[in-house]
Amino acid sequence: MADITRRLGWRHLRGAPTAHVRHHRSGKLAHDGPGLSFWFRSLSAALSEVPVDDRELAMTFHARTVDFQDVTVQATVTYRVSDPAVAAARLDFSIDPDTGIWRGAPLEQLGTLLTETAQQHALDVLARTPLSSALVDGVTAVRERVAAGLAAEPRLPATGIEIVAVRVVALRPEPEVERALRTPAREQIQQEADRATYERRAVAVERERTIAENELASQIELARREEQLVEQRGTNTRREAEENAAADKVRAEAEATRSVRLAEAEAARSVKLAEAEADRQVRLADAEAQRTERLSQAEATRTVRLARAEAEAAREVGEARAEAQAAWLRVHGDVDVATLHALTGTRLAENLPHIDSVTISPDVLTGLLSRLGAGERE
Repeated sequence: MADITRRLGWRHLRGAPTAHVRHHRSGKLAHDGPGLSFWFRSLSAALSEVPVDDRELAMTFHARTVDFQDVTVQATVTYRVSDPAVAAARLDFSIDPDTGIWRGAPLEQLGTLLTETAQQHALDVLARTPLSSALVDGVTAVRERVAAGLAAEPRLPATGIEIVAVRVVALRPEPEVERALRTPAREQIQQEADRATYERRAVAVERERTIAENELASQIELARREEQLVEQRGTNTRREAEENAAADKVRAEAEATRSVRLAEAEAARSVKLAEAEADRQVRLADAEAQRTERLSQAEATRTVRLARAEAEAAREVGEARAEAQAAWLRVHGDVDVATLHALTGTRLAENLPHIDSVTISPDVLTGLLSRLGAGERE
């Protein structure tokens, strides 16, 4: 169906690639072709849309064979419009300029034409064919006759129609007749199945007997091989014991040799270690003796030096004290008695403890003043 759009009194048509559009304006052909797109006025335009793609037409119809048996034929005819101009002239493919919908039913007319034509040729073939032959070769015969009849039909090219292919899907009798026709085949198949079952059972019995005989022979052979296996296992065990004993002997000898060598190596290593330790102890004793001797000499030297230094210091200190005492005595020898008394009081005051207050009685103060006066007179 074409897509038509309205704009201010104009119409715009947009067709599909599989649709052939014919546009007549005032009786003259203005546009002609598939997939067109154009503007037109609806009052002066006559539009036709013809599909040019391949179309499938399925049909089912009944026919009667020469032995008066009804059969149903299912077929499919593929066709296309090869000449759109002729088809538009013979059939009504006109569309509404406002909606783009066909005003008639052209595809239904084509379907009716093709169905009736194909049915006519199929009935002509089946009317001269018995049912058994129709069921065996009827599909091919009907397809070939319908294809030939449609190709020779003069009305189809005159309408612009081209037949692409014809297919006959099935050709079936009535259900009761079909079941009756299937019965002999089913019975024969059942008989074949029963015979196959009996033969299968006989073969199974024979195979079971053969299997039992094979199992018995296999058991006898297994018992004989088991006996050989027991003997071989005993032989293998004995050989394994002998090999293990020989290996243990070799291993013990190797272990003894290794132990002797290890003991010898350990003894030699111990002797070397003892010698090295003794040598180290001797060297350490010598070194310790030398160090002790050096320390003793150094200590004696230091003691002598200290004694000399102390003696020298004591001598110098004694001399300094003697000189100081002599000087002190000389100074005090030259000073008068009053000054010595004052110095004595001063020294006594320096060495007395802290006194907060002193109380002097009048007697003591009078005696001191008398003494001071006498001293001044003297």
